[in-house]
Amino acid sequence: MADKFLIKGGIPLSGTVEISGYKNAAGAVLAAVLLSEQESIIDNLPLCTDVLDQIEILKQIGAEIVWLGEKKIKINPSDINPEKIPAELFEKMRVSVLLIGPFLARFKKFKIPHPGGDKIGLRSISTHLEALKNFGVKTEEKDGFYHFERPENLEGRRIVLKEFSVTATENVMMLAALAKGKTRIEIAAAEPQVQDTGKILQLMGVKISGLGTHTIEIEGQEKLKGVSFSICPDLLEAGTFFIALAATGGEGLIKKVNPEHLIMFLEKMREIGVNFKVSEKEILVKPSKEFKATKIQTLPYPGFPTDLQPQTSILLTQAQGKSLIHEPLFENRFQHLQELKKMGADIEITDPHRALIFGKQKLIGNKINASDIRSGAALILAGLVAEGQTLVENISQINRGYEKIEEKLKKLDAQIEKV
Repeated sequence: MADKFLIKGGIPLSGTVEISGYKNAAGAVLAAVLLSEQESIIDNLPLCTDVLDQIEILKQIGAEIVWLGEKKIKINPSDINPEKIPAELFEKMRVSVLLIGPFLARFKKFKIPHPGGDKIGLRSISTHLEALKNFGVKTEEKDGFYHFERPENLEGRRIVLKEFSVTATENVMMLAALAKGKTRIEIAAAEPQVQDTGKILQLMGVKISGLGTHTIEIEGQEKLKGVSFSICPDLLEAGTFFIALAATGGEGLIKKVNPEHLIMFLEKMREIGVNFKVSEKEILVKPSKEFKATKIQTLPYPGFPTDLQPQTSILLTQAQGKSLIHEPLFENRFQHLQELKKMGADIEITDPHRALIFGKQKLIGNKINASDIRSGAALILAGLVAEGQTLVENISQINRGYEKIEEKLKKLDAQIEKV
């Protein structure tokens, strides 16, 4: 029997919540440490299933891993072997695609199964493959595997990515770290997890400029050293709890957050009418008078994050007037809206990339299904806002990206149980 969340809604949340390390940054950082043959220590790991599964993959390919505390590990990757990849685990998540860069930097030939992840739209790895081809890497897809072979000498290149792909940017950065000479990445992604990847590479000895911009320059090194590194806070978890407090009419303090990573999100929240205060590493959410409809368009960082769009739609069901959500990045990002309709939300999906939300609507508890990490989180929020009881099914999806979400919500007085 799969676990479900049973939620009794209509209770204003209150209290303090501490934000975990960023899952998407952890994925890249755990890949980057493989570039050195020395030991590294990684701290502030979020204990969500995607990260734990990735650590298990590293173990199975031969990395020695020792837990030094609840969220801290020591990794010795000197003896890794890509032939030992556990296909079933690898295919479970998107983040496994990040092992391509480090493997290419350390091995001349290897193969990997197809990476998995959320079913939110077409997410091929063609941008990665095109970029790698520029380094002279040969790739072939056969028998359910990608086969890679790199030239004897890796040399820096000018790489123009086909899109602002976070994982392709990270893969190129990691490969460039051990390539001879300078690599210039244009149309690079600027997200916080890309910045974290750059920061750990700098500590390992790589010269990098342009982090946080769309042009990154990297000067490769012959050898990289082991480091100690702490993962940045999870902006998506912070945004999710922000909306949980705001939408339920609650008051609470979000700690261990970097508000700089949320500038566009917080601007939109101001526009909607959420009452909040920002300090250096905290956000205080206070009860708001009323919410106003708005237009949201998701964009690459520093634009409005696609991974906070589903949660924001819950807030918009409680706003006066007609809101528009434009989601140009993924074509299956509105699965949660069908579930919200079951709860009484007035929503019109005009095409796979646009939806209209008419507020203010009273939500009524119902049985609903989480289709991916963020839509699942959004449905928990809907249950917290709704009258009566809500049953959220398929919560293993949510646990992939959130660490003990129900325990954190309970500390804020939410009535939520795993059943």
